[in-house]
Amino acid sequence: GYLNDPEATERTIDNDGWLHTGDIGYIDEDDELFIVDRLKELIKNKGFQVAPAELEAMLVAHPDISDCAVVPMKDEAAGEVPIAFVVRANDSKITEDEIKQYISKQVVFYKRISRVFFTEAIPKAPSGKILRKDLRARLATGDLPH
Repeated sequence: GYLNDPEATERTIDNDGWLHTGDIGYIDEDDELFIVDRLKELIKNKGFQVAPAELEAMLVAHPDISDCAVVPMKDEAAGEVPIAFVVRANDSKITEDEIKQYISKQVVFYKRISRVFFTEAIPKAPSGKILRKDLRARLATGDLPH
C-alpha cells in the first residue's frame, strides 16, 4: 500500500530503514518471531491495550466454542471494552456468564470481556481474516443477536 506513494512510504519505512508493518509480535527465548495481532486492532480500555487475538485464542480453546471474534465497544467510563461474538459448538448451551467467567479467570481486569453476543457465523474474507468492520457496524446499528 505504499509503493509509488511517497507519503505512505514515509509512514511505512522510517529514516533508519525499519519497516513499520502495523503488526504486533514478540521474539521468544529461541529467537523465534511470533506475530500476534495488528496495532490498529488493539482495544484501548482505561489506557491499557487489549489484543483481540489473545482473547480469541482463549475463546476458541473452549470446547463449547467453535468460532469467535473480539471487537471494541464504546464505553463512557473505559473508552472501549472488549466484546465477543461467539459461535457455539454443536449442541452447546454455554451462556454469556460462563464465557465471561472463563476469560476473567485467565486475564487481568482490563482484558475481561464485557459482553458476549451469540451468532451463527463470524464474517470472514476469503482469506479467512475476520471482517471486524462488519461486526463493529453491527454494534453501531444495534443489529445484535440475542
